[in-house]
Amino acid sequence: MVKEIFLLGFQHLNNFKILIFSLILFIHILTIYGNILVIVLVTISRNLHSPMFFFLQQLSLSDLLQSMLIVPTLLKTVINEGAKISLIGCIVQLYIFAATESLQCLLLTVMSYDRYLAICNPLCYSSIMNHRFCVKLILMSWLLALSLISVTVITAATQEFCNQNTINHFFCDYFPLLELSCSDTSLAQILMISLSFPVLLIPFMVIIGSYICIAHEILKITSNIGRQKAFSTCSSHLAVVSIFYGSLIVTYVVPSRNQSQTIGKLLSLLYTVVTPFINPMIYSLRSTDMKNALGKILQ
Repeated sequence: MVKEIFLLGFQHLNNFKILIFSLILFIHILTIYGNILVIVLVTISRNLHSPMFFFLQQLSLSDLLQSMLIVPTLLKTVINEGAKISLIGCIVQLYIFAATESLQCLLLTVMSYDRYLAICNPLCYSSIMNHRFCVKLILMSWLLALSLISVTVITAATQEFCNQNTINHFFCDYFPLLELSCSDTSLAQILMISLSFPVLLIPFMVIIGSYICIAHEILKITSNIGRQKAFSTCSSHLAVVSIFYGSLIVTYVVPSRNQSQTIGKLLSLLYTVVTPFINPMIYSLRSTDMKNALGKILQ
């Protein structure tokens, strides 16, 4: 029985190995500092104790956990042209990765609902989005992410791995791990696609519905400055949602056997390396309130 998994990562980098390793390491360091900065600023600054920044803080925590889980393994595969990980470690990595990805899907949905209330129903915003309700939304998101993902990961963990132990990926992802199984994986694949509906597709549809209502409300605003201000609060969120959900849907909802493994790994880089890196800059560090809070702390 297989007890150790070998991750191939990106092969044949040749002379570009050191350059790519340095670039990923630099992005990883900036990702860690950026997300920690957001978490600390929202925690200690009273001006940032609002629902929007509270949700951003949770998103940064999720990005931080995912980056610290995935990127070190990616760096090992780049510099050593592969990395070894125990089967148990592989399952644990899969669970934490899938849980943080699911949590981000739900958090992005909660954030779109927050923007919907702020723009479409501003008079009731403060009464609905109170601290207690925000905490409930976060707790529900964590519980849903951890519980739903448990089903798929347990299904993967109970497969028999008896022959192959090489995964052509840079971390332990669900479908590449199932390809190593010497038992029937059809039920596990159907289960993964079925659970993608409550975790991925339904939240995505809620986000689209929220922004249709927001766009309709913005078009009613007669002032150009008012339109620009309302649109600026949503454009960053839409940009990240497009990158994040687009790559996830292509990878997990419609996995193609004809899809190149290199393309699959590049898509994975979008939501494991790029998104955690750009989230603090797009969402938080562009905010005037966040800049003011940082300036006060530095002074």
